[in-house]
Amino acid sequence: MPGPTPQFALRSPISVGALLREGAARLRAAGIDRAALESRLLLGHALGATQAELLRDPDRRVAAETFDALVSRRSAREPLALILGRREFWSLDLAVSPATLIPRPESETLIEAALAGAAARDSVRRVLDLGTGTGALLLAALTEFPAAFGLGVDRSEAACRLARGNAAALGLGGRAAFLVADWAAPVACRFDLVLCNPPYIRRGEIASLMPEVARFEPESALDGGVDGLAAYRRLMPALSAVLADGGQAILELGAGQEGDVTAIVAASGLAVVARRPDVLGIPRALVLARS
Repeated sequence: MPGPTPQFALRSPISVGALLREGAARLRAAGIDRAALESRLLLGHALGATQAELLRDPDRRVAAETFDALVSRRSAREPLALILGRREFWSLDLAVSPATLIPRPESETLIEAALAGAAARDSVRRVLDLGTGTGALLLAALTEFPAAFGLGVDRSEAACRLARGNAAALGLGGRAAFLVADWAAPVACRFDLVLCNPPYIRRGEIASLMPEVARFEPESALDGGVDGLAAYRRLMPALSAVLADGGQAILELGAGQEGDVTAIVAASGLAVVARRPDVLGIPRALVLARS
């Protein structure tokens, strides 16, 4: 049985301007907020062109089939970053894949907190990133702390492979290593800076998240257990074992979790020494130290 007819195929080639308008209309109908921008990004990706090049020559006629396929994927609410294969984080261009969470702007709050809490840029020599995913937090930290070597740990071999590739692409391969493991279980040394964005979504709420997250991002990186706090409980003994005297461990929080996580920290023997909100004012980063 033949598949669906592509939206633009019968009129290909078609002008860039017409493609952008029709692509935006399809995305808007699918509930995409920034439809015009995303239409430009998808067409640029399909043609290997910049947005400026597209806007400079709107009457250029091009084949539409590749763009049609990309618009169809985005209309099905596949994340734009997965379609493009890239995401910017802390001004770093990172490859992304379905094996990991897509880096989010609010996670940059952890890097801001690390910079605010460091005595000096060269005082941080060892950085540990637990649940490294794309390597975003670790690689951002290494760009800010030039004397540091970093270790990224993830249970997913595919995630570690992706993070290793990102480190190499950014020229940081010689300062970073990646280990497939369950949190910090096999790690024997202590670190000046420990970063972690653990799973913190309540299990029963995952299905109700926006489709881009619920359908396309790995559940293991989202599922924080029944109350969203399971990973924090597991992390505390590990953090006590790997955090150096005078060092700081920085955890990402879900909205409304500050009080509960603070109580879990207090029971572990560590101390909360700072809190930092994200750009929306939501408490997002909890900074811990040895008490």
